[in-house]
Order: sequence, then C-alpha cells, then structure tokens
Amino acid sequence: MDLFESIKHRRSVYPHQFKDEKVKDSTIAKLLELANWAPTHRKTEPWRFKVIAGGFKQKAGEFFKTIYLENTEKPKQFKAKKIAEKFNLSSHVIAVCMRRDPKESVPEWEEIAATAMAVENMWIASLSLNVGMYWSTPAYKDQLNDLIPLDEGEKCLGFLYCGYFDEEIEQLDRQTEIKEKTAWFN
Repeated sequence: MDLFESIKHRRSVYPHQFKDEKVKDSTIAKLLELANWAPTHRKTEPWRFKVIAGGFKQKAGEFFKTIYLENTEKPKQFKAKKIAEKFNLSSHVIAVCMRRDPKESVPEWEEIAATAMAVENMWIASLSLNVGMYWSTPAYKDQLNDLIPLDEGEKCLGFLYCGYFDEEIEQLDRQTEIKEKTAWFN
C-alpha cells in the first residue's frame, strides 16, 4: 500500500477488535522511532511516550478503573469494567505525553500539535505492520502521574491502545469533500 492509500485507510481499531497476539516490543519501538520524526517548531520535540506492557497493563487498567469509580459522580460499573478491559485486550498501551519547552519558546498549542503529528506518524505506519491503534483521551488521563512518574512540565494527552488485528478496514467517506473546506486565492 502506498503512502496515499495508507493515509486514506488509517482508522481507529478498537481493543475489542485486537487479536490475542502480542505485538513485538521491537515493532512498537520501530513505530516510536517514526514518531520521533514528526515536525516540531524550534526543534522542541515535545512528545514523550510511556509504554505500558506485560503485567503492568493489568495494574494500569485496575488503577484507572478505580480512579474512574472514585472520581465520577455517578459511575457506571459497565464503563468501569470497559476501562480495565481496554488495557487487558491491548498488546501495548502507550501513554501519549507532551513536555513543554521550559523556555516556552513556542505556544503550547504548537507543542500539542507536534505531539499529535508524532502519533499520526505511528498511526499511518502501523497499518503496514497490521497493528491497529485507538487514541483515547479520558478524563482519568490526568491521573497518570499517580501511576507513572512524569517529568516536570510533562502531561498526558491520552492513551494509544495497540494490537494486531485481522479485520478488513474499509475506507470511509468524508462528510464533505475537501473543495468545500478550501478557499484558493490566486
């Protein structure tokens, strides 16, 4: 599949769609290497990743399930169970973090955008490796530092659930064509 097709076919693949097969750590490392080549203004390279794998996934799932139950006004047991399940069904869960440039030489939104581009690099490349990904940004992400220490100025932007999948991913249609979202000035 060429790059254009990879971009068009990039989709969220959810943990319940993952096969019960562990992605090699070296494959995750290869995807993280591609993340490191994202564009970054003033070379701040704000992306940081915490890879949750092995037995630690279950610990993380139970931790965030508890956070949800203790910090939600009317928690739902079904949702709490799903939180832990997403960690357990995934081969790896990558906490997507961003560390601000200490000098704040660029606006925060540019650091967030650079981190998102790093994730997109991984996401596009993951298709060629038959690795599915799903990026979730739950409120409990803000509690990551209670489980895994974050560096000063670092914050979690969400979790990228990863796993192998078999299902055919269909190319979806966009709601509107690009010409409806573009103005040309010549």
